[in-house]
Amino acid sequence: MDSVFLEIASVLLIAFVFGLLGMALRQPLIIAFIITGVMVGPSGLGIISAHDKIELLAQIGISLLLFVVGLRLDLNLIRTTGPVALATGLGQIIFTTIFGFLIALGLGMSTVGAVYVSVALTFSSTIIIVKLLSDKREIDALHGRIAMGFLIVQDIAAILALIALTALAGGTMNQQEALGEIAWIAGKGIGFLIGIGLLMRYVLPGLTHMLARSQELLVLFAVSWAVFLGAFGDFLGFSKEVGAFLGGVSLASTQYREAIGARLVSLRDFLLLFFFLDLGSRLELATIGAQIGNAMLFSVFVLVGNPLIVIIIMGIMGYRRRTGFLAGLTVAQISEFSLILGALGVTMGHISEETMGLITLVGIVTIFVSTYMILNSAALYRILSGPLKLFERKNPYRELESGGTCSFTEIDAIVVGLGNYGSGLIDNLLKRDKKIMGVDFDPQVLKETQAKGVPVLFGDSGDPELLEQLPLGCTRWVASTIRDRTLNLT
Repeated sequence: MDSVFLEIASVLLIAFVFGLLGMALRQPLIIAFIITGVMVGPSGLGIISAHDKIELLAQIGISLLLFVVGLRLDLNLIRTTGPVALATGLGQIIFTTIFGFLIALGLGMSTVGAVYVSVALTFSSTIIIVKLLSDKREIDALHGRIAMGFLIVQDIAAILALIALTALAGGTMNQQEALGEIAWIAGKGIGFLIGIGLLMRYVLPGLTHMLARSQELLVLFAVSWAVFLGAFGDFLGFSKEVGAFLGGVSLASTQYREAIGARLVSLRDFLLLFFFLDLGSRLELATIGAQIGNAMLFSVFVLVGNPLIVIIIMGIMGYRRRTGFLAGLTVAQISEFSLILGALGVTMGHISEETMGLITLVGIVTIFVSTYMILNSAALYRILSGPLKLFERKNPYRELESGGTCSFTEIDAIVVGLGNYGSGLIDNLLKRDKKIMGVDFDPQVLKETQAKGVPVLFGDSGDPELLEQLPLGCTRWVASTIRDRTLNLT
């Protein structure tokens, strides 16, 4: 049997076993795959020798990751969540970068190494957060929508960081050469964007419509488009990641983006497995062991500092402490982008394997701990609710605007949850001339309900303080249409 085939088959089997263990611990598979890489690498069982083949699969996986990020880039979400997405996204990036850089310098790291570490600490994992919030059915809650908004801001910042690193890859240059290089890169970038814009306008809509007759052909085109633009971006002097990202953006305006994205996710996750395996296999246990102290310090900084700055910014902007806390928990880990950034830095010779090991170890610790923090967010909030009052305005006005909620002398029914069932229930009650009040956490749903002449209250049924805002003394019935039985019984 081909030794390379047997090698990869053995690695996949070991990854499966560690994946089962990770699932039992309710952990994202990223951790299981990195640990698998360490176990099968030179420091462990020494199984992996075909690094070049695994690295090729890893690069395709990264290209698909960036392609899907571009494909699902929803700038409209930033617009609908308002200034809070930009303020929290940019505020957290600036805070983490500055203080992370100072901590790294204080630990004796080089300036370039400190820059890489501080930037790596700023990005949070969109993949993990979307999975956890979806599992908890909180993706459409206010804190979920805000989190998705500032995660998009982070994704854009990550792409800009990759472009900046590519520009720095040329090494030491004098001022005139540096300015010329910047102008040359900018010119190529503008030309690249114009070309993609023309394709988006005149070619891709019709092409995808024709290819949509065959789902298999549509997916094949998407994969080939992602890899080709990644290679073309690399040819122009940008990274493969930037080219693949722009490939996703070029298809984001087509009506088939959701279908393409849904079909690519499994392939993306499978190929990303090889990136994390390759990353883990290149780490030595001695290197990791030497970085444990620094990694713990940076991990505490990410687990506490990142959520804290989000809570502070959202409190200043008039959001309640619960919303800020739940949104803040989503930035309590570093991202797969952080690992890609570090790996790119090693390839360019900017940072050492030791620095990469530090970033990886911080990733493992923060992803592991933050997963449990998010899964048990309600219990954590009950414990920390008192101290968190420090970060809440006396009048958190952004969540108290209700369109005239408590100015009634009598309400026949309060309907909590204005989804399909709740909206239908309100329509039926309105036909019977009943006075209704609606409660939901989705601003768009509330706007649609208000258009029917129904007063509404913005609130999350999981918030224990919501009951204090409801006019329970002047209503006859309360109907809850949410799916959580525990919340319905509170």
